[in-house]
Amino acid sequence: MDTGTHIAMGVAIGGMATLDPAIQNNPLLFGAVMTGTIIGSQAPDFDTILKFKSNAVYLRHHRGITHSLPLIIIWGLLISGIIYLIIPKLPFIVLWRWIALAVFLHVFVDIFNAYGTQALRPFTNKWIALGFINTFDPIIFGSHLIGIALWLFGFNPAITFLTIYLLLVFYYLKRYWQKKALEKKVTLYYGKVEDIYTSPTIKQNIWRLAIKTEDSFYVARAIEGNIQIVDHFQRIPIPNNKIMATVKTDKNVAAFLSFSSIYRWEQIEYADYTEVRFIDLRYRAKDHYPFVAVVKITDDLKIISSYTGWVFSEAKLQDKLIIEDI
Repeated sequence: MDTGTHIAMGVAIGGMATLDPAIQNNPLLFGAVMTGTIIGSQAPDFDTILKFKSNAVYLRHHRGITHSLPLIIIWGLLISGIIYLIIPKLPFIVLWRWIALAVFLHVFVDIFNAYGTQALRPFTNKWIALGFINTFDPIIFGSHLIGIALWLFGFNPAITFLTIYLLLVFYYLKRYWQKKALEKKVTLYYGKVEDIYTSPTIKQNIWRLAIKTEDSFYVARAIEGNIQIVDHFQRIPIPNNKIMATVKTDKNVAAFLSFSSIYRWEQIEYADYTEVRFIDLRYRAKDHYPFVAVVKITDDLKIISSYTGWVFSEAKLQDKLIIEDI
């Protein structure tokens, strides 16, 4: 989810914590728990700082180890421990259980969008991306704002947010059923489909789809349940040659391939170098595929420039690829 929604969820957990008898008559403890749940609701995304190092490092690790099972426990212990060191008379277990819940909720809701997480590490590094909730969902965010407003007007925060979360369970089920209905339509139309990647948009009635069959990739939009193919690409295996073997050793390409679940590739020969491009098919926007990995390599297999990340025009992409003198 987006940062704003995660913060709102931290506030909601803090509100629900008023159910705890230890918190009800202890304003100092309530303030500490609220602070901790807001921080805990953001903690797994502290890895965003990796963007300052490089896009490759960010892709490798964002929503990776910081969203894993051990870190759910560690984040809670770390944040609770810091608060306890500042105010040692607070009950540590009470602090930890509510802060840990906020951390868990952050990781849990992240698995429902198209980006996903590696939430089951260390058991598996597989990305879990269920693809039926948008990264920013107006209904989820709006319902939290309503809950906070009702709290400010004097409503019981625990009852308010528990009611909202019960209603959101039904909303998640609705979005899941919508996704399954789209997948059923695709399967009925195309027959042997290997994979379907769904990405809901901010609009409830519009979805993006990337479809993998035995010999093709299809990119589609679903509007009001009607599926429209917007792009079709032949599925061509990556050749087993020296150029591709070298390209795959590049840190930007390796990071892209470790993350992207459906992509096509293309190779263009120039006078002094070859450009190899990998294009993720899940993120089409305005006739453009912004998430790519690009390598420029000489005939003697020297990588002279590479990039991975999101760019929304060819001009900006070329600006990222600064070619050294060959």
